[in-house]
Amino acid sequence: MVELLSPARDFAAMESALNNGANAVYIGLDGYNMRAHAANFSMENLNQAAERCHHHRVKLYVCTNTVMRNKDIEHLKTVLPEIKSAGADAIIASDLGVLKIARDVGIDVHLSVQANVSNSESLKLLHELGVKRVVLSRELHLEDIRAMTEDSPLEVEVFIHGAMCLAISGRCFLSSYLYQKNANCGECLQPCRKEWKLVSDDGDVLSLGLAGNKGLDENKSLEGDGASLDESNSPCDSKGRVDKINGFKGHILSPRDLCMIEHIPQLMEAGISSFKIEGRARPADYVATVTRVYREAIDSYQSGDWEFQDHWLNDLQKVYNRGFDTGFYFQTPYQTSSYNQATHTKQDVGEVVNYYSQVNAAETRLWNPLKVGDEIIVQGPTTGSIIQRVESMQIDHRDIFEAQKGQNVGILLTRKVRPGDIIYRRIKRNK
Repeated sequence: MVELLSPARDFAAMESALNNGANAVYIGLDGYNMRAHAANFSMENLNQAAERCHHHRVKLYVCTNTVMRNKDIEHLKTVLPEIKSAGADAIIASDLGVLKIARDVGIDVHLSVQANVSNSESLKLLHELGVKRVVLSRELHLEDIRAMTEDSPLEVEVFIHGAMCLAISGRCFLSSYLYQKNANCGECLQPCRKEWKLVSDDGDVLSLGLAGNKGLDENKSLEGDGASLDESNSPCDSKGRVDKINGFKGHILSPRDLCMIEHIPQLMEAGISSFKIEGRARPADYVATVTRVYREAIDSYQSGDWEFQDHWLNDLQKVYNRGFDTGFYFQTPYQTSSYNQATHTKQDVGEVVNYYSQVNAAETRLWNPLKVGDEIIVQGPTTGSIIQRVESMQIDHRDIFEAQKGQNVGILLTRKVRPGDIIYRRIKRNK
């Protein structure tokens, strides 16, 4: 059975993964992972994280996949035994020195996508070195992956959803060059996600193939000196040259997000061991939604009654995304992304004051209005993320249709929540 592997930046995201069907969760440890600017777990709460996962019969993997210098390796020698004793099932690593230390300690190693493994001979050598699983390069086509899994001595893991990096398997130097923040040590400031302007000193047009970008005709792209664009949007003069003042402006370095929800059957039949969701910087409701959707799709295929459900894609579009693409699985990614294209956003409306388990209701202090029929998200470190419609509200045991800012109101909920949990109202974005 294929493993569904979900990300967690904190305990709320972890609980969301556990409650929505993840078979394994991967987390970052302070100082040793590729999301240094996101919330991470510490050695002090790693044992608690492992206990939570194992209580749900879910595995826990710890990221140690940054570039390792001598001082980092020496410190990791003291940390790895603690990671193992805390209950982690494996570490995710990209450095051969980390692999050596892990073998000495006796903890399983999953080789990170940062290693850019893209052929069967590499799999054979890594098996000899003691690696248990390899996260394959993102640049592989599905047929390449299928050929590698046929005779692989190792478990094979691939990304199926989430952000795509412009650089080869994430090995980017742009953040380091512009801001002296090393992306390969987890400090990436994501300059690729900004809107950039291209201006050529001699006025030549750079061939970018940017059809589909904001500001360009959907059916046209810059193809050289003779490029033809809609005049109202064109950065070029009548001879096809870039305007030396304005140039071309757009999100030219930002790929769309990977989304393989429509292609679960092809992935299942390719012999892959683990489906990985990207998103260790994402909040609990993102983890809950994406995990649940892919769990439903995988279960649908395994039941022998596969049929794609439109609501899967609709639900994925509600949470943060830059538009969707299939990456390199079937073709070269064909479009860049301009901005967050989620169809919905969330507004915090209140906080849980108390929960009454006998009636499945939460007393909530509101700081924004709420009414019956609103879609809400309740999030907390133990609760995870609950997404539901408001079916019933009461004040002083009296049913109401709408509650106002400053009121304490009882809300009927489908699952247990805790005091301090935040309640959000999910609303449709105006694009």
